[in-house]
Amino acid sequence: MLRIIFLGTGGSLPTRNRNPSAVIVNLKGELLLFDCGEGTQQQMMRAKTGMMNLSSIFISHFHADHFLGIPGLIQTMSFLGRKEPLTIYGPEGIREFSEFFKVLGYCNLKYEVRGVELSPGDTVEGKDYVVRALKTEHSTPSLGYALIENPRPGRFNRERAVELGIPPGPLFSKLQQGNPVEVNGKLIKPEEVVGAPRPGRTIIYSGDTRPCEAVLEASREADLLIHDGSFADEMANWAEESMHSTAGEVAALAKEAGVRKLVLTHISSRYSDDVGPILNDSKKVFEDVIVAEDLMELEVPYRPE
Repeated sequence: MLRIIFLGTGGSLPTRNRNPSAVIVNLKGELLLFDCGEGTQQQMMRAKTGMMNLSSIFISHFHADHFLGIPGLIQTMSFLGRKEPLTIYGPEGIREFSEFFKVLGYCNLKYEVRGVELSPGDTVEGKDYVVRALKTEHSTPSLGYALIENPRPGRFNRERAVELGIPPGPLFSKLQQGNPVEVNGKLIKPEEVVGAPRPGRTIIYSGDTRPCEAVLEASREADLLIHDGSFADEMANWAEESMHSTAGEVAALAKEAGVRKLVLTHISSRYSDDVGPILNDSKKVFEDVIVAEDLMELEVPYRPE
């Protein structure tokens, strides 16, 4: 399972229908949170994501709409009896911010919260994935993130295994795990019955940014690109000045990168009643695009084989 839940999809100013930025990824039951704007914990409750399986928070930058939800979230998890440590990753300064989060509200947390600074190119190793920090271009030091799932084992050729005299059972599992087995005095190697490794899935989260080279390169053949799409193309000058992106610019990046699906988020409050201009500008360039809505869920399938 790889499920994306958009908890907050608004721009710098929240609206009635859009909370500040927060996207949660459920990867086989482990929760990873990318940005944590004000009200994120309530959105998690509404979406029924749970909290106790949250292992990491990845902050893109230190504008308030991307981190103000952290103090309440970590205190609520403490009240609920959390014991497992929580790591908050982000740009330079995240250690100091993490210490501030812990003392805000005079709450004595019952679990460890630690901040880890990342630079572009740094990676965080998970159980079946890595998260790589990306250099982005915003008005303050900022990072995007690439969530890259580890390759899956190749398909097991059961018919070929039987032809080679391998009895169904534990030996099948050993071969699938990459270990050779011996049958009737003959050594059988995994590559004789197991196909080439199959790629995992790749999710890109841009945070707030202008379209930039690092996000483009990380997005090549990605399964999903979640990108700042604050403005319609008519606001191109303001997007450039405020260091955000227009829908058409992001669509062009997605097309060049060959991504499978594009989701635009961080939507400006000026489009509260109608996201049509954003959607129309992006679809002129890239067809498989969605403008995110709060509490929208998206399953990311494996690529067809």
